[in-house]
Amino acid sequence: MKLIIGMSGATGAIFGIRLLEVLKPIENVETHLVMSPWAITTIKEETNYELKDVKNLADHHYSDKDLGAAISSGSFNVDGMIVAPCSMKSLASISIGLADNLITRAADVMLKENKKLILMARETPLNQIHLENMLKLSKMGVTIFPPMPAFYNHPKDLNEMIDHIVYRLLSQFGIYQLPKEKVWTGLNQHK
Repeated sequence: MKLIIGMSGATGAIFGIRLLEVLKPIENVETHLVMSPWAITTIKEETNYELKDVKNLADHHYSDKDLGAAISSGSFNVDGMIVAPCSMKSLASISIGLADNLITRAADVMLKENKKLILMARETPLNQIHLENMLKLSKMGVTIFPPMPAFYNHPKDLNEMIDHIVYRLLSQFGIYQLPKEKVWTGLNQHK
């Protein structure tokens, strides 16, 4: 499986990083990473990760300015793309076909090739423009995947909350990493 991982400048860089960490040891998954300039800034502001270490988590990485990269063409066959996190700017650009950087171009390719595209939209509260762009993309088959925490699994800390969201995200591609004890199996009936 080949997956494009885009990271835009919204808060929540840890989601893209953790996604890459989880995918790294999976032998049959090849990752192609693109980070916007603001994603790079956000990584530095929000995490203790070095940029080189994030790049090394991916099998391939590209500059967001490299519109000639392999992933900018539908002839380079991939299984899908995840933008995590996805800023409202990137989401809006994708919704109108403004392929002015490699993240939005690769997303445009996913749309034209009918490949799976998942956007981890990061913003709150949402205004009407955000909602209309999300609805428009959803009608095109894009999965809008805001990182909503779950509490039924009794997370012990922020890392468990992040992992749960990342594992749910990967399940969209048939990659099931969620520990069995964290899967919802119905309400526990106590007598």
